[in-house]
Formats: sequence, structure tokens, C-alpha cells
Amino acid sequence: MPGSFRKVANTCDIQPGKMKRVELDRHLLLIANVDGNYYALDDTCTHEDASLSTGSLQGDLIKCPLHGSRFNVRTGAVLEEPAEENLRTYTVVIDGRDILIQWS
Repeated sequence: MPGSFRKVANTCDIQPGKMKRVELDRHLLLIANVDGNYYALDDTCTHEDASLSTGSLQGDLIKCPLHGSRFNVRTGAVLEEPAEENLRTYTVVIDGRDILIQWS
């Protein structure tokens, strides 16, 4: 059964081309705004526990600040080593100014 939707941020808090780290039930997530579309994924790089929120966002690609792995924020797919495992992504819904993610 799918989880419920939980508020994690406001749209006014994350401008286009920016990202924000949020915590939900002790789990660190990254919310990215790509051209007005919001994406949610795990904040921790799958290579070496670095926070991706301190990396750089260019278009829909996020670069890990530690070793340079790149991930697609839309799909979570790893595109550049040294990471080899994709990031988990979450369904995002916008309700007014609230950013909600599907959470179980």
C-alpha cells in the first residue's frame, strides 16, 4: 500500500536551480527545483555518505562534493563514478505552496 503524503518544504523556500536538505523521520532528503519542477531524493551519496545538498546542481544533475559522482535528480540514476548505486527518489506533489512527498 502506498504511503501518505507529507509536507517537507514550501515552494518559496527553493528557487529554480537551487536545492534544500530536509529531514523527515530522521531521514535526510534533498529537494531540488529544476525549472519550477520539484524532485525529492535521498540526500546521501551512495558512494561515501556525503551530503549531496552541499554539492552543485546544474540543470537536472547533482554533483557530489566529495568525489564528484553525478546523479540525475529526476530519476536518481548514477551517471558518473565513483558511485555505482542509484539514489532513491520520492513522488512529489505540490499543494498550493506546500511541497509534499509520498512517504511510508
